[in-house]
Amino acid sequence: MSNTYDTGRLDLPFVGVSTFGKRPLVTDWSAIDAQACILGAPFDAGTQWRAGARFGPRGVREASTLFSFGHAGAYDHEDDRTYLPGSIKIVDIGDADIVHTDTEKSHANIEAGVRAILKAGALPVVIGGDHSVNIPCIRAFDGQKPFHILQIDAHLDFVDERHGVRHGHGNPMRRAAEQSYVTGLTQVGIRNVSSTAKEGYEDARRMGADILSVRQARALGAQGVAERIPEGTRVYVTLDIDAFCPSIAPGTGTPSHGGFLYYEVLELMQNVARTHEIVGFDLVEVAPDYDPTGSTAILAAQITLNFLGFIFDNP
Repeated sequence: MSNTYDTGRLDLPFVGVSTFGKRPLVTDWSAIDAQACILGAPFDAGTQWRAGARFGPRGVREASTLFSFGHAGAYDHEDDRTYLPGSIKIVDIGDADIVHTDTEKSHANIEAGVRAILKAGALPVVIGGDHSVNIPCIRAFDGQKPFHILQIDAHLDFVDERHGVRHGHGNPMRRAAEQSYVTGLTQVGIRNVSSTAKEGYEDARRMGADILSVRQARALGAQGVAERIPEGTRVYVTLDIDAFCPSIAPGTGTPSHGGFLYYEVLELMQNVARTHEIVGFDLVEVAPDYDPTGSTAILAAQITLNFLGFIFDNP
């Protein structure tokens, strides 16, 4: 019997540690050296109905290993382009520390993570968690140059206060619009059943929001929607997975029928990345337990990797 073992490591998707896309794990937030950083924000205490998005970061990370077969970048034959070649350094810095029932402390820890990424000069990519995690993400940009927010979502999330709650998942776009460094919002995918009353829509428009339903966005096309974002502005993108039709993304707490399909969102994000500087991105509301097929988490992982490819593409 031979005592010689093959020490080569294939590191196939189903083995090893599930960092995002099997990228290096960096636990020392003072020693970040990368162009983009993945931060998990496993918080869902801001949820008004079905909880479970606290498992979103773990689910999306595990799903993302599907796209880690070791190729040198991802070749797209339609674009005839290789995205995310080895020269693009992306790291996973783990999760912000979450304290159950303590929204303020949990949000503060998420904000600290985003601030550490920005201090390192990297692009923050935050995986939630419910949509309230966007609030500390945007707060972390205090002192940065102004930017515009592109929200892709089924719900407006522009409630000022409900039942005394100001930092839940129905409030983030209202809290963002209040920041002096947020120059405006483009809110896309907003449809029929909304968590925001008519007055909220009026407030949103008064505070600089451009609101488009799925049908309106489809009529304009991806390029037309992207062109509504003011030229020359820096853009932060927040993507709620319920922007997609629940026929392809059932794993979320607040599904809403009539949503987008994959290529509609993909092409919008590609157009925005081509025409604007992207300063940050969060993807929220993936609740894996509502989708035993895992398709929602795979969709979230794929759209995130695609968007990173578009951001760092230098044709």
